[in-house]
This record gives sequence, C-alpha cells and structure tokens, in this order.
Amino acid sequence: MRTMRVALVQVEARDDVADNLSRAAAMAAEAAVDSDLVILPEYVQFRGTAAGFRASAATIPGPTTAPFEEVARESGCWVLAGSHAEASDDPDRPYNTAALFNRSGALAAIYRKLHLFDVSVDDGPADRESARVTAGDRAVVVDVDGVALGLSICYDLRFPELYRALAGAGATLLAVPAVFTERTGRDHWEPLLRARAIENGAWVLAAAACGHGGPGAIPAWGHSMVVDPWGRVIATAGSGEAIVRAEIDLELADAARRQIPNLANRRPDALPPARAVEVRGA
Repeated sequence: MRTMRVALVQVEARDDVADNLSRAAAMAAEAAVDSDLVILPEYVQFRGTAAGFRASAATIPGPTTAPFEEVARESGCWVLAGSHAEASDDPDRPYNTAALFNRSGALAAIYRKLHLFDVSVDDGPADRESARVTAGDRAVVVDVDGVALGLSICYDLRFPELYRALAGAGATLLAVPAVFTERTGRDHWEPLLRARAIENGAWVLAAAACGHGGPGAIPAWGHSMVVDPWGRVIATAGSGEAIVRAEIDLELADAARRQIPNLANRRPDALPPARAVEVRGA
C-alpha cells in the first residue's frame, strides 16, 4: 500500500498581511511535522476590502510566499501555500494564485484561478471577484513524489469539467484551497467535494478558510475536508482554526477507477460542442 500523509491548515486571514502570514506559517510548520503535503486556504495573505487586497499583491515567489517556502525547506515537506494576490499587468486586478513549493522550498508550480466568483445569492453574499482579479488561462497538474496533483481554487469547485480535465491528465489528488462562504457552504461544500471525488475517482483535499475575516470580507464556512475516491469523508474540521491530518491510501484511486471506469466510458464524441443538443417539442 502506497500512502501519503496530508495536512490541511484551516486559518482565518484578516486585513493585516504580516499577522496573517505569521499565524498561517506557524500553523503550516506545525502541520508539516510528520506530513508529506500541507495545504493552506485561498486568500491566505489577506481577507478584507478590495483596496487592501490590491495593495497586498506581490510577485510569486515573493514576500507573501516566502514564509511558506521556508516551512517547506526546513520541514522537507511539500507545501501548497494556499492562494495569494499575485501582481499582474493590471494593478487593479492581480491574479488569485496558488503556489506549490517542493521539499527543498523551490517553487514547483503556480495555478491562477480560472473561474471567478461573480455571484448574487438571495439572503447571502453578492460579490464580483472579476472586478478585482484577473483570471488565469490554464489548468495545472504537477508531480508530487510520483503522484499527479491537480490544482484548483474555491469557486472552481462548481465547474466539474475542470476536474474531469485534471483527472484526464492523470491527477489522482485534487487540491481545493478555498474561502467558501458561510451561506453557500452549509448546503453545497460537502456535496460538491464528494461529487468531484466520486466523478473522478480521486482524492479531494480541501483546505478552507474560516471566520469573518477583516472588514469588507465575506464570512467563511470552514469545514476543511479530506474525501476519498469513493466519496467518503475521512477527515474534517469544524468552523474554527484547525489542522486536519490524514494518511491517504494512494491505491484507492486506482481501485475506484477500476470498479467504476467512468473516465474510460465517457462519450465526448456525442456531447456538445461536437454537435448541437437536440431539443424536441414546443
């Protein structure tokens, strides 16, 4: 049995970048003890006003990711440093970027969030992430100790075609750093995570932010979660700051895909955009 020890850091970022990085890095260092892979949440460097978010943008690697590079290097552990505001060509719209560091502390991959949170929920959050963030343009799968890890961020979770593409490229681990809102999280977070695991026969590793954040932030649901390739939740957190640990059996993805080979049984030739959907009746 091949296994990997994973740890999810659930932390509340507020509107003080230095304090956020200090607290998150301390939790990451604790999580890295006896772990192979540590994952932190989305927007780990800042949660607050749009102006403060833009002001927090930096290069990657750079000052906001440096503490996590150090954790990776000193612990000899892979660290997915959540997502950060990464400076782009548009100073008003940085990228929302996840950064992965290898066991030596070197940058192994970045992923810029593809799907931006432009929503208006009745009795809940209204947001237009695209007004302050530049979207990425490509999916990313990276080799982590011989295992393919697919990268995603938060709202991506609602787009199953992304995860199918990641699985099709070989990913058996799917990472989901997130700031899932409290209003939607209580109804949608777990079902969506379990669905992505089941659909793709993959481990889903979802590190969530928690708490209210700074002024101007939307309250977060928390409940970081490890879901196995059969769709079973094997470890989870509550609504407060926590570290979620699990030792995962990497062979379970192969077993799930052997028993229910939906990746092999797909019919893309029969689906749009290959041909139009036939609609009958008035």
